[in-house]
Amino acid sequence: MTKPESHLAIQQAMRAAFPQAEERVARFYQMQEYHLGWRNEDLTPGEADPGKLIRPQLVLLATQAAGGDPAQALPLAAGVQLLHDFTLIHDDIEDQSDTRRGRRTLWSLWGLAQGINAGDGMFVIAHLAIHRLSATGLPPERVLTVLRRFDEVILHVCEGQFLDLSFEGDLSIAPTDYLAMIGRKTAALVAGACELGALAAGAPPTTATALADFGRSVGLAFQIEDDILGIWGDPEVTGKPRAADLYRRKVSLPVVHALASSPEREELARLYTGAPMDDEMVARALAILDACDSRAYCATVAAEHHAAAFAALDRVPTPSPTAARARDQLRALAEALIGRQA
Repeated sequence: MTKPESHLAIQQAMRAAFPQAEERVARFYQMQEYHLGWRNEDLTPGEADPGKLIRPQLVLLATQAAGGDPAQALPLAAGVQLLHDFTLIHDDIEDQSDTRRGRRTLWSLWGLAQGINAGDGMFVIAHLAIHRLSATGLPPERVLTVLRRFDEVILHVCEGQFLDLSFEGDLSIAPTDYLAMIGRKTAALVAGACELGALAAGAPPTTATALADFGRSVGLAFQIEDDILGIWGDPEVTGKPRAADLYRRKVSLPVVHALASSPEREELARLYTGAPMDDEMVARALAILDACDSRAYCATVAAEHHAAAFAALDRVPTPSPTAARARDQLRALAEALIGRQA
């Protein structure tokens, strides 16, 4: 299945999970469809950027690499993407974000209460999507295994969000605390997508664990590289201002590292708690990060997770040429994700 074909199939499986709604509650689902890029602000049908659909692609490739049929796993891929989109609805509320993917956020259009309720609805629809695995021929006990693991993954993601919210304004967290947070908030769902794909294929535990380890390391490396790009990325490539995360006072891994190791940590803390960042203050914060090699530290940690990801992938047996090709595609996707410049 080519990437355009898989994107179309994933979107179709997501749409299939939505119930037929009577007119008086149709707007409830239409707001969710707006968030997914299927409707315009006036709730008429439209097409907007749905995101890269990386997590559902990982589900399908992991299923195939583990010897299963990716077509049977499409409801699972849809459920994983719907879960991701549910978290984004609530993230936007918790972060008070007005825009996402170049459009107004759901809650900013229809209010906080409707935003929370729409997110809750998408959480349920994600589960309904996975229940549709039974119709693709998966044994009931396997569907139950997938659903149980799916819920455990959701709890890990919620734990990560709890830690992220708890860390707001706390400049004393250690790099290990930060890595524990992104290991849940970001990496848990990437790991879960890979592991769930293997479970849908009926793979043995060793294969499912190897794919989960692969996904977790990819997710960690991805977030750490995102942190690097948020400070040192080229604006012409990233499309964001230079040092954007410093202007926003985002406490990302480079900043956490500097706060824990720089002799000038107190000055950096003052910059993060005083008046809004101006160009001079950002330049000073950059100098502090550079003096304690925060960028090099983050690059080293990301490289360790790169290596761990590919070592885990090498542990995945390939029972057929088709499975081997899927494993190669997982490797290529990971290389693109963790070697990007934007």
